[in-house]
Order: sequence, then C-alpha cells, then structure tokens
Amino acid sequence: MKKKLLALALSAAMTLSLAACGDSGTPAASGSGSAGSDGQTFTVGVCQLAQHPALDAATQGFVDTLKAEFGDAVDVQVQNAGGEVTNCSTIINGFVSNSVDLILANATSPLTTAASATSDIPILGTSVTDYASALEMDSWTGTTGRNISGTTDLAPLDGQAAMLQELFPDAKTVGMLYCSAEANSQYQVDEMTKLLTAMGYTCTPFAFTDSNDVASVTQAACDASDVIYVPTDNKAAENTEAIANVVLPAGVPVIAGEQGICSGCGVATLSIDYYELGTITGQMAVKILKGEADISTMAVESAPNVTKMYNAANCEALNITVPEDYSPIEG
Repeated sequence: MKKKLLALALSAAMTLSLAACGDSGTPAASGSGSAGSDGQTFTVGVCQLAQHPALDAATQGFVDTLKAEFGDAVDVQVQNAGGEVTNCSTIINGFVSNSVDLILANATSPLTTAASATSDIPILGTSVTDYASALEMDSWTGTTGRNISGTTDLAPLDGQAAMLQELFPDAKTVGMLYCSAEANSQYQVDEMTKLLTAMGYTCTPFAFTDSNDVASVTQAACDASDVIYVPTDNKAAENTEAIANVVLPAGVPVIAGEQGICSGCGVATLSIDYYELGTITGQMAVKILKGEADISTMAVESAPNVTKMYNAANCEALNITVPEDYSPIEG
C-alpha cells in the first residue's frame, strides 16, 4: 500500500509539473489526465446536440477511434442535450468544472457553447458545417488560432446543385427550406442560391423557426416550388416526419444536404459518411491527447468521400427514377 501511495504521489507530482509547462490547448493545460508517456489516462467529454442518425454515427466513430487507441485508459463521457441549447450549456459547464482533457462538440450549438465556456480545454467540433460562421470569424484560413478545431460535414454544394439539375432539369423554382436559427443553414442556402441561380433556377427562401411552424412553412414552400432543397440543418433533421407528411402528398421532391434528412423526407442527397467523419475527428483527438499536435494550428478537416444516395420509397412514391450511380439509403 505504501508503494502504491508513493507511486500515486510521484505521478501526481509529474502531472502538476508538466501541466505548468504545457501550452494552451493541450491536454496538459486542461489539468485532468496524466501527462506521462506511459500509463496516462484521459477523460473526454462529448456533448451531442440531439439524437439523430447522423450525429449518433459521428459520436460512435469518435468513441470507437479513441477506444481503439487508448482502450480503458480513456473515459469517454457522452451526454445528449436533447435538442436544447440550454442543456448544452449545462453539459459543457460540467465538463469544464471537471477539467476534462478534451471536449467533443457534436453540432454547432455545442461548439459555440464550448467556445464560450473555455479557452484552455481543447475543443473538437464535428457535424459542424461552417466554422467561420459558427465562431463569427471574419477571416477564415482553415484554422482557428485558438483551442478549437474539428471536422466539417459540408458536402460539396456545387455537387448538390449539379445533382438537383441532373434529376430535375425541367424544374423552374426551388424552395430553400431551413431553420432560421441555424447560421450554418443560412450559409448553405446563400451559397446554393448562387449556384442554382446561375443554372437558371429561381430560388426562394422558406425559413421556419421551430417544430411549431415547420409544417406550415413547408406547405408554403410546396405551393411555390417545383423542387425543395433542405440543407444540413439540425432542426430539419429533427422534423423530417413533419416535412415528409407535407411534401409527399404535395408531390414535391426534396433534395437533402445529408443522408439522415434524405432518409426521412428526401429523394436524393450527396452525402458524407458521418461515422467516417467521427473517425477523422477521433484521430485528431488522439494526436492532441498524445501531445503530437497543437490544436490551434490544426486545420479543420472534412470527410474525403461523398456518395450519391437516394430514398427508394420516396422516389417510388413520387415516380422518380435515379441514375444507376446512385446508391440506396439502407434502413
């Protein structure tokens, strides 16, 4: 027992000594895990905005990657905010109070909350579309220069515009359906409007505020549009059933920004693999925790692969035939 207590005391002393020398944004600076090269342990807090297939997959990819690298030496604490920003604050503040070694912010609201809560603990975002908008950075170089980096879930917007044109070349009007509270959605809508306008489409924005008005706004979009575009939008992802209940009877197809939304209410999407995105984020976390990278200079990364996908049931309901290079959404 005395030997064990002595070892623990020496380990604690080494941790404090190295933490005092650590740079901001490194595991040592967060003051939680051991900093030695052998036998070190880490605590990682995960704040996920809501339960949704895309976000769930990103979290799972992240956790699996950390566990594959560190095994039982990493304690990954996953908490879900249930779609409530106030819950994000409670969760993040708990992580900060407990001095976790790293925070994963899964979606934009957890990222902005974490950014406001700590400037020391490394923060990795995932399932975040546009970091410049989320962090209110006027000049974007690909890195934040602070304790934040991560991965973006933005699929190529020019590819999504080309998909819409490929499937609906005779359409004239496109309704842009999104949540007004989602800054990332506004960015996507603005960029897609530029691309589609250049292709000859007339684009009209239809912004809903929450689940209470999503059906009525969707109906207005259907009444005015040949096709609807729904960007990668967390609130839309939570309300795909409500959207589907309007667009399918109206016979208006939806091109979605990601697979999860498409599986609920869309006909096609050019989507990334969110599990792969989480894996990439986990690999970034491993480098940070092992002291192999400075988060302030780590470029935000993106998933390397995108896939043309279609919702077979919705396509059949709307009598839409997709080209052979589209893959069906499973499940």
